[in-house]
Amino acid sequence: MAIENIFFDLDGTLTDSKIGMTKSIQYALKKLGRSVPVTDDLIWCIGAPLKEIFMKLLESDEAIIEKAVTFYREYFKEKGKFENEVYSGIPEVLYKLNKYGFNLFVATAKPYVFAIEIVTRLGLLKFFRAVYGSELSGNLMDKVELIAYILKKEKIPASNTIMIGDREYDIIGAKKNGVRSIGLTYGYGTKEELIQSGADFIIDSPEEIIDIAINKKVLKKR
Repeated sequence: MAIENIFFDLDGTLTDSKIGMTKSIQYALKKLGRSVPVTDDLIWCIGAPLKEIFMKLLESDEAIIEKAVTFYREYFKEKGKFENEVYSGIPEVLYKLNKYGFNLFVATAKPYVFAIEIVTRLGLLKFFRAVYGSELSGNLMDKVELIAYILKKEKIPASNTIMIGDREYDIIGAKKNGVRSIGLTYGYGTKEELIQSGADFIIDSPEEIIDIAINKKVLKKR
């Protein structure tokens, strides 16, 4: 069935959030008196659920994990949310997709209160029908649940929907909801991660989204 609805991840897909996210993690670890990894050693964290990140970094009990999340958001709210930028080519691609009549949605594990502010500040809100994110409580942080929620809320059939993201969470979330997926190699996931998680398409640049959605070219997994 032809694609009509396109879900976009935010971090590592629409925007490069490396600086803001890694600094927020470093801030939280420092506040907890833990060793602080260098930025490049935290790249794997971008796009991963926040609690999962700190569970791996701290290997501590739930109370410490919650403190880490609180400290993370303390920095992110004041500074981190401003330390990102739109990937080159994204506005042009979104404009073309709008022009051809696709319904675009943001589907991010980032809390909605931050996601809507970031998308608005970076001038992307005008391209999207709606922005969906998680709740500060942690609800809808799992991409499987989030995608299911959007499909139900918007009354969208999975069969004409595609999810675009750079991490395994996006691809797995799509597959478990019967949604096709595009994995991006310019974000923070690896090509191997995208292949292993079952991405239907793998692309290297935003412009290739047009080939799939508009020109109907079938790009083979590479």
